[in-house]
Amino acid sequence: MRVLVVGGGAVGSLLAWTLRSGGAQVWVARRRHQGPAMAAPLVVADRGGAARSLGITVVGRPDELETAPDLIVFAVKMFDLPGAVTSCGAWRDVPALTVQNGIGAELLVARARPQAGLIAGSLTASVEAAEDGGWRRRTRGGLGLAQVEGRVGSMIEELAELLEAGGLSTQNYDDPMAMKWSKLVGNLAANATAALLDYDPGRIYRHRRLFLVERAQVLECLAVMARLRLRPVALPGADIPLLARAFRLPPWLGRPILAPIMARARGGKDPSLRLHARGEGGRSEVDWLNGAVVKAGRSSGIETPVNRRLAELVNEALTDPGRRAWFRHRPSRLVEAVGLPQL
Repeated sequence: MRVLVVGGGAVGSLLAWTLRSGGAQVWVARRRHQGPAMAAPLVVADRGGAARSLGITVVGRPDELETAPDLIVFAVKMFDLPGAVTSCGAWRDVPALTVQNGIGAELLVARARPQAGLIAGSLTASVEAAEDGGWRRRTRGGLGLAQVEGRVGSMIEELAELLEAGGLSTQNYDDPMAMKWSKLVGNLAANATAALLDYDPGRIYRHRRLFLVERAQVLECLAVMARLRLRPVALPGADIPLLARAFRLPPWLGRPILAPIMARARGGKDPSLRLHARGEGGRSEVDWLNGAVVKAGRSSGIETPVNRRLAELVNEALTDPGRRAWFRHRPSRLVEAVGLPQL
């Protein structure tokens, strides 16, 4: 299989390395690459620190490929996805795999590429940049796969074989939306609050009032899922139905169960929104995380005030350093801003 991975960040690099390790021919399109296509090493270390380098081909633009790929993997953030899709206009009929967090990637790609097959992916393996310029896996996890459009069943089977051979476990799902919304439950946990407070997940879940905020946002998400007739499904390395049951417990019982789980859930890696706030700031994926719950709740008649407020606050903080400084390390201010009466 010839695979073009659009995006050379953590997710794109892990998938490119895994597919190459499994035997695929891999190109990676990186915006920062200047000049012609070139061979380059890609280094990924396992959880124990043992690193292995594999050769891939790096291009600056997808249209620099001399031959069409068999599969395009869109591995960019949601706010960069429209541009990534446009950059692959030369390959409009090539099947695609979307691995974005949140809700909305599949609809966007399907509308832009109606004649191409589409596979939804949910990645639960945590990976981060290493000091040597490579990447390191922090958790075992895996990749959920689900058919969205077109006759891609055989491609999913071949893709799963390559990923499994490369060391990444996979699981096929019948319902792509149940899979994606289940991943959203995990993405919501200690994400917006971590960005606002600059706290790690363990600290957030040990705080009684912050836990109530966390619990409320997840319960809103689960209520929207129920209205959409979507049931939580277990993902590779992430038992989302078990998490859902724990969040539904009374707070005094659920918090002691969930606090240690959330402290180690990402293998010590910071949540994505906290990383974004510490880095470039500006637009983030919160509109496709908490914002997706708000949008779906509005259209289905479910109130989602906590997710709405968290999305608003994150957007404010990421565009206004003073606003972020106001919340940093001050949980009482966040609790007040969310405004739950029961707090």
